[in-house]
Amino acid sequence: MFNFFVDEANKGNGQYFIDGADYNHLKNVLRMKVGEELLVSCEGKSDLCSIVELGQDGATVKIIEEDYRQTELGVKIYLFQGLPKSDKLELIIQKCVELGVYAIAPVETARCIVKLDEGKKNGKLSRWQSISESAAKQSKRNTVPEILPVMSYKQALKMASEMDIFMIPYENAEGMLSTKKALSGIKDGMTVGILIGPEGGFEEKEVEQAVLSGAVSVSLGKRILRTETAAITAVGACMLAAEMNEVAK
Repeated sequence: MFNFFVDEANKGNGQYFIDGADYNHLKNVLRMKVGEELLVSCEGKSDLCSIVELGQDGATVKIIEEDYRQTELGVKIYLFQGLPKSDKLELIIQKCVELGVYAIAPVETARCIVKLDEGKKNGKLSRWQSISESAAKQSKRNTVPEILPVMSYKQALKMASEMDIFMIPYENAEGMLSTKKALSGIKDGMTVGILIGPEGGFEEKEVEQAVLSGAVSVSLGKRILRTETAAITAVGACMLAAEMNEVAK
């Protein structure tokens, strides 16, 4: 079943109006017809709907069942990702959105190879947000995770330090006890920050600064992971922990 996101302004009288690029996709790419069912997500909820009219400028769909499917985690996972080179961040965004991340913040760290000038940042941000929306549609999310503007390491530490749990996966972290403790502590309503380094990893002083800001240094296993693998693994582990801890209540 296909999923579409609309603004609250497009909702009224038990119906939604789907227009713009989404309408073009619905009508000309998916070739959907009157009577077909779809999901419409708005303001954090997804309703089961049926197409009642395909007009000149958009589709009118009626709500069959409100709050049909809830797919969001009970915790808000923020990924602070050291800027990787090439298109790796696009892969990270796609997969982490599928896994349930709440927001992603690209971070400029000491060993980042990529240096974005101000002129490129807005264009990149728009592209990254579009990838987030596509991944949210594919994975039937109720909301589209926000891709935050590129921030400095200092800004990332400040934001992450205010969260209930703040983890920094680090190859020199010893054993899995700190990882196990951090994951077992994830409960509904919490905010979780994960700080991932770029290809070159973190400088030691950056790890020290993170720990001083309240981060727990954790291990993702005995193997050295690429930055994109580490991000996906860490978010996936937090997602599973959140889901399992909810079941255990």
